Amino acid sequence: MPSLFEQIWRTHEIRPGLVAIDRVMLHERTGAAALRALAASARSVTNPAHAFVVMDHIVDTRPGRTDQTLMPGGQAFISETRAAARAFGLKVFDVTDKDQGITHVISPELGIVLPGLTLVAPDSHTGTQGAFGALAWGLGSSEAEHALATGTLRVQKPGAMRVTVSGRLGPGVTPKDLALHLIATHGARGGEGMVVEFAGPAVTALDMEGRMTLANMATEFGAFSALIAPDSETFAWLAGRRYAPAGPLWEQALACWQTLRSGPDSVFAREIHVDAADVAPMVSWGTSPQHSVAISGTVPTASQAGLAAEAHARALAYMGLAPGQPLLGLPIEGAFIGSCTNSRLSDLRRAAEIVRGHRVAPGVRKALVVPGSQAVKRAAEAEGLDRIFTDAGFEWRESGCSLCFFAGGESFGAGERVISSTNRNFESRQGPGTRTHIASPEVVAASAIAGAIAHPGVPG
Repeated sequence: MPSLFEQIWRTHEIRPGLVAIDRVMLHERTGAAALRALAASARSVTNPAHAFVVMDHIVDTRPGRTDQTLMPGGQAFISETRAAARAFGLKVFDVTDKDQGITHVISPELGIVLPGLTLVAPDSHTGTQGAFGALAWGLGSSEAEHALATGTLRVQKPGAMRVTVSGRLGPGVTPKDLALHLIATHGARGGEGMVVEFAGPAVTALDMEGRMTLANMATEFGAFSALIAPDSETFAWLAGRRYAPAGPLWEQALACWQTLRSGPDSVFAREIHVDAADVAPMVSWGTSPQHSVAISGTVPTASQAGLAAEAHARALAYMGLAPGQPLLGLPIEGAFIGSCTNSRLSDLRRAAEIVRGHRVAPGVRKALVVPGSQAVKRAAEAEGLDRIFTDAGFEWRESGCSLCFFAGGESFGAGERVISSTNRNFESRQGPGTRTHIASPEVVAASAIAGAIAHPGVPG
């Protein structure tokens, strides 16, 4: 039986190296470039109903926002993308739209992504949407232009890998921890060039938001994209969503989607097996998601981390750490809960439960929560989560990418140590010279309260 990836690839392959593209999503940081090039060549969008534009990357997330941004020239990115999208008749999820949010959050919320589809966006974490059994991947502006104009893309067929996770994640262990465990064990290039299918009982036990977190982090594993076979959990999530099929079309789609899975005889170029019992709450120590250990562990030596001495030394110098140093208790100056990895309602609920009744430690200069979408923000506010966070001293923001990355706008300070629920901890990712430790929202919440990296079960 062909694997899930093979099934999707075969139904979209027009000829070797050329595949049909079902959905295209753009954002304001790169969207104007693709649309301007399309207009300059006097081409049209082949299927405007299946192309969407989102304001998420450089929008200001402070309350009362407008087109003004903290990024120099950012307003022009927004206004030019908006004008170009409207000229082509594309749906725009604008700065003040009730459905605005991070691309990989709002697409599932609205049922834009569906099992078996191909979806592309100029963002490296587009593979998040593979949690729905869709083949979704990131690309450049020129490729986005081609996909818009032709509904196709030239793509060298990637290989297929399966990561099977047996057992069940323990109490307090999250999909983010599972992803960091995988990357730390097998390296940031462990899935390089592959479509990684996550399978096994620990994966099927996850809800859709947990699956999205796992698929999101496949990018940090070097993967082309990620896939999780759709099942009853997937179908229940999608039922009734705005862009999902309805009525007789839903029944037809469901009959098709139920066939989308790999079989016991499906062939993969590589297989990895993980025992969920081996996974603990994780935190990064260096400047790559690969540089992660169990939160109760210590900074490893170069040989323990499987790194070249020079790369290891550079990471430690940047982070201001030394081999053998414990991570628990390491003082922090900033905390961030958000990003396309961990900004959904379930993430905020779990973090709020840890924060409830506590205060952000005096030494934490900036602590903020940025919901992944306006829908998440409204739902969180209806449950009172915003008040829990603000009572504790967190800032409560509008939705967007925010401090997931520094693009010349808002940042943490040089030399500041920050705990973050984001997907990347590269040098200066959250600001020039900022030292970022990535972890689950629970660890971020506990650490903000403690004023130091803390176990999520012991907020201080």
